[in-house]
Amino acid sequence: MRTRGLLAAAVVTAAAVAGTRPVRRRLLTWGATSQEAAGPLAGDDLLPDAGLVSTRAITIGATPAAVWPWLVQMGSGRGGAYTYDWIENLLGLDMHSADDILPQFQKLDVGDVLPLGKTGPDMRVEICEPERTLAIRSTDGAWVWSFTLRAEASGTRLISRNRIQLRSAGRIRRFLYDLAMTPGSLIMERRMLLGIKHRAERRGDQCSRGPRTG
Repeated sequence: MRTRGLLAAAVVTAAAVAGTRPVRRRLLTWGATSQEAAGPLAGDDLLPDAGLVSTRAITIGATPAAVWPWLVQMGSGRGGAYTYDWIENLLGLDMHSADDILPQFQKLDVGDVLPLGKTGPDMRVEICEPERTLAIRSTDGAWVWSFTLRAEASGTRLISRNRIQLRSAGRIRRFLYDLAMTPGSLIMERRMLLGIKHRAERRGDQCSRGPRTG
């Protein structure tokens, strides 16, 4: 009984902390500057009334040309998401993070539809400007995910923005979302950004040795 009480108290405390404005802001803007988090990005107009917006970023010691191939091949049944594959696959997303550039997935055009596991919704390419911007939108219109690449003296600034429409999001539902999904999304996206950084920065050939489950 005491253990359950301590666990309940820990959950309540974690919820209270996660729900505070400063902590929530940090969870939603990991790695991003205040200007990046507040500023407009290509793709924002695809879901202007989003109920939840996250902007996370990382500096990569490589040119945009070296980063872009890793973004283009991302996806279910493609190059994966460079995050925790075992978690993704528990959800049936068929993600297997590639350690190499996969030539068969390097051509991407506006209008292409990428599956997201077996249950969907699928993701449609809305903006595809090589080495600059990639934006995809779920076919149900509730989620827009954009990647912006900005060349810097130190390499590339990669900015990832998610815009999500929380339909009928009452106070309780929003509280539960903030408690579970916001920290969880940071864990997965942080791993993804670091995964792209690691792959783009290392010296690699252009040959594919096939995907690796990680």
